Order: sequence, then C-alpha cells, then structure tokens
Amino acid sequence: MPSHSQSLHSDSPHRTASAAVVVGTDGSNGSVPAVRWAARLAADRDRTLHIVHCTDPIADRTPRSAYDAFIYATMQDIRLAAEHVLATAREYALTVAPSLTVTTELAPGNPARTLIDASAHAHLVVLGAAASAGAIAHLGSTLLAVTSHAHGAVVIVRGPEPDRRSGPVVVGVDGSSVGEPAIGAAFAEASLRAAELVAVHAWSDLTQGQFGGTSYLEMPIDDFAVAEEALLAERLAGWAEQFPDVLVRREIEVYGPRERLAHWSKTAQLLVVGSRGRGGFRGLLLGSTSNWLVQHADCPVMVVHHD
Repeated sequence: MPSHSQSLHSDSPHRTASAAVVVGTDGSNGSVPAVRWAARLAADRDRTLHIVHCTDPIADRTPRSAYDAFIYATMQDIRLAAEHVLATAREYALTVAPSLTVTTELAPGNPARTLIDASAHAHLVVLGAAASAGAIAHLGSTLLAVTSHAHGAVVIVRGPEPDRRSGPVVVGVDGSSVGEPAIGAAFAEASLRAAELVAVHAWSDLTQGQFGGTSYLEMPIDDFAVAEEALLAERLAGWAEQFPDVLVRREIEVYGPRERLAHWSKTAQLLVVGSRGRGGFRGLLLGSTSNWLVQHADCPVMVVHHD
C-alpha cells in the first residue's frame, strides 16, 4: 500500500470540491490557449473556473482638481481595459464549455503574488507562455515566479497543440522523496485521462559532456542500470498500487533528462515535473531542468510543489 507520503489526501485544499481551477490572463495572445485549456479541464472535473487579471491600484476617489480629474479619467480607462480583458477571457472559456461556472477577479497589485496566494486553495493554477519567448524574456517574470513559489500544481500551457488529448502523461523522476508529489500528480492525471504514464529517470541532471574529466560514455553502465531500475521501481511501486488502472512505461537514462522530456513533449498530452529535488547543487540543476521545460516544451507542463 502507498506510504503516508504517497497518499493523495482528501483533506488537501487542492482536492476539495470547492477548489477552483485558477487561470491568470494578461490579455495577450499567450493567455488565450491557457484560458481555453483551463476551461476544458475545469469542465471535465466539474470545477469552477476562476479568471484573474491584475492591474496597478486604481484610484476611485472623486476628483477635486484638474490634475485629479486627469488621473481619475486615466484610472477609469485602465479599469475599463482590465474589465474588457476579463470579459473576453470569460467568453473564450464559455466557448469551450458553455455550461461552465466562471468567476472573474480584477486584482490590484503584483500578478505573481496574487496568483501565488490564490494557489494555496486552488485545484491548480494555469498560465500561458509566449511560444517565442526565450530564457532571458522569462527571467524575473510572473511565469517564473509563480512556477517557483506557488503551492500545489501550476500548469504552463504551451506547445503547438496544447489541447492534445492523445499521447501519454510523462513524468520526470529524480529519485528523491521530495519528488513524490510530482509522481503522485502524474499518476492521478494519467488515471483521469485514461492515458499511459511514461516515467523518465536520469542518473545525472547534466546534459552530454564531461564530468571530472571522464566522458559519460566511458563509464561502466551495467551496475548503474540495475541500481537505477531498482530505484525507479521503488519510487513507482506504491503509486502503481494506488492507481492499478494506469499502464506505466519506465525509461532510464544516464544523463540529459531535459532532452528526453523535451522529446516526449512532442507527443505527450502533459509533462509533469517537480519544483525541487535532490537538494543542494543538484537541486539547482533539477530546478533548471524544470524551468527549461517550462520555456521550451511542446506540450503543457505541470510543475508540482512539495507543500
């Protein structure tokens, strides 16, 4: 049976019946696929869709001077534009799922902080990613801040076919207990979607190259393969018992998890990764893998946090 850490607790705030699917929108083209994806998932799971848009604080006090009147008029224009963003997003959602319950929120202040706060009680948080944005464009962005610091799961909707419903759910397994929530989420998603689960485990987070002057290809791999297969089997065993309906394929790699996961993203319907793992320097490497996939994968990426 699954251990205590391997249970999807019914008392989790992310799994209560009232937990909404939260999607952030800024009115950009990248937000549209995210809203559609979130709406479809909310409808499939009989959950409310909550659409959030943030602006700077808007002054509502009565103008007392010409300057006040100018500021007031400008603020009202900003409010009207923000309300239009929310109304448009709501229309996109209802086009996908006409009977969906949709709520909207115009929140003042920092969008990353707003979404991180909302994630504490959300079923999951959904964001869009611009297809052409590179690593530099995302540094310090709302996307990176939310995926790094949110509670529960965050899905970045990206790729040429974000609504793909065929293909497997793919999970990156780092071998540490910190990665358990990602494995559990991947099993749950595969079960809900009646999809195969592909578990990809790499001995090293590094890409091809040299380490300590020794090429990976020169290292003896027989013992490595046996040990890593055993480790992966141990990590998956309890979850496989909890989700007997899920067919699991295991894949062991010596190095380069991001390359293998990126390859799988071309045919997967969802890629699942953890937000932390292994601790210390390797934890940073795993984090860089997750962040790289958030920016470059060809399907939606779910980043699961260890709450």
